[in-house]
Amino acid sequence: MIRISLADLADTVGATLSPAGTDTPDTIVSGAVDTDSRLIGPGDIFVAKPGETTDGHLFVGAAADAGAALAIVDHPVDAPISQIIVPDVVRSLADLARTVVGRVRASGGLRVVGITGSNGKTTTKNMLARILEGEGETVAPRNSFNNDVGAPLTMLRVTEGTRFLVSEFGADHAGMIARLAGLVTPDVGAVLMVGLAHAGGFGGIEATQRAKTELVEAIRPGGVAVLNADDARVAAMASVAEARGVAVRWFGRGANAEVRAEDVEVTAAGTTCTVVVGEERMPLRLRVLGEHHVMNALAAIAVARELGVDPAVAITRLETLEIAERWRMQPLGSDRIRIINDAYNASPDSMAAALRTLAQITEPGQRKVAVLGAMSELGEAAGEEHDRVGLQAVRLRIERIVVVGRDARRLYLAAIGEGSWDGEAVFFETADEAYDYLLTELRDGDRVLVKSSNSAGLRHLGDRLGESFS
Repeated sequence: MIRISLADLADTVGATLSPAGTDTPDTIVSGAVDTDSRLIGPGDIFVAKPGETTDGHLFVGAAADAGAALAIVDHPVDAPISQIIVPDVVRSLADLARTVVGRVRASGGLRVVGITGSNGKTTTKNMLARILEGEGETVAPRNSFNNDVGAPLTMLRVTEGTRFLVSEFGADHAGMIARLAGLVTPDVGAVLMVGLAHAGGFGGIEATQRAKTELVEAIRPGGVAVLNADDARVAAMASVAEARGVAVRWFGRGANAEVRAEDVEVTAAGTTCTVVVGEERMPLRLRVLGEHHVMNALAAIAVARELGVDPAVAITRLETLEIAERWRMQPLGSDRIRIINDAYNASPDSMAAALRTLAQITEPGQRKVAVLGAMSELGEAAGEEHDRVGLQAVRLRIERIVVVGRDARRLYLAAIGEGSWDGEAVFFETADEAYDYLLTELRDGDRVLVKSSNSAGLRHLGDRLGESFS
């Protein structure tokens, strides 16, 4: 974080300052800001966030012992550390983030990017960060830090020397992206796609579209919206951008995209295509598995181009990225039995893309095995969408469909109904039961996809399988 006095910080978040030890209102702090006391080091700032299962205020003492310079709390805590007492800890994070980013930006050197979409945010963020790191100090979210806590924590990592801030904006209700993006008013905003992820929380795909449009509405006048030309719901956001004096740039597979891909091919070694920008044609060889990641790469290249990075340079840097993120199309196991652990998030779109990838990378003589769990937050569409996945798995000729968890049972029943009834599809209540089955069922040459929403917990099953067959 930037250097700031305790008094200035307290004023920024509308708080009461309670100095400890030799600290005074003029004491300067500049350490990292975190809500996890285990990550706190000397000089850092601990935010005592109340949680669902515990309360950060219980760990203020631990943060002090680790050398924290300050704790942000909603009530005084008996610990030897200076404290700033605020009415709402999470809101204070947002207020502080807005101030810190604003001050760095005022120096003239910081460019801010916002990324949203129903799928692909984290991968695109990682791709863009890999590109921009070669240009200067870049701050991007750890993991999927894209909510009311994670997004401000990422913003607070900027320093006086930061050139690029990449913010990932997720949402599970209307107004969330507007609030988070409004903290930084991005120079460039990218909308990847509008799908059914979290549709249950929004109340349908039209409401999801309106929520994603909030990023376009938050881009500063004179900024740029980078939009998916292949997604009609995203393309419709162009009129919103233009009405606000925001330029529009397009990425996609179609001929009307300014940054587009041709000749896409997926193999076990990765994904290749030709990137076309104007009259220039450039080969791209991604190590990341999956045809769907080509669109994420195009978005990253298009954003980087608006920030002054030559597309050829961007492609060279993208080719060094080995995986999108842990638990996202992550190759595990060995050449004998390959495990693809993609069980951090799942939506109908990402489930379909992962199954297609499994089919594309499996060579003759090898078996396709799909270990599938529930997709969460689909609301009334959950039943129908799980049916679709079961049907698709059968139609892609997946030799073994292993369905795990009661919430995914309808997927299994759909596969059975489509004709996968002679032992090809099996159902287990728990991941442990599925693991025991797979230990004896898998054989040399199998290519195994593990895919579910985070809440289903299959990512840990994928890790276990990876270790067992490494």
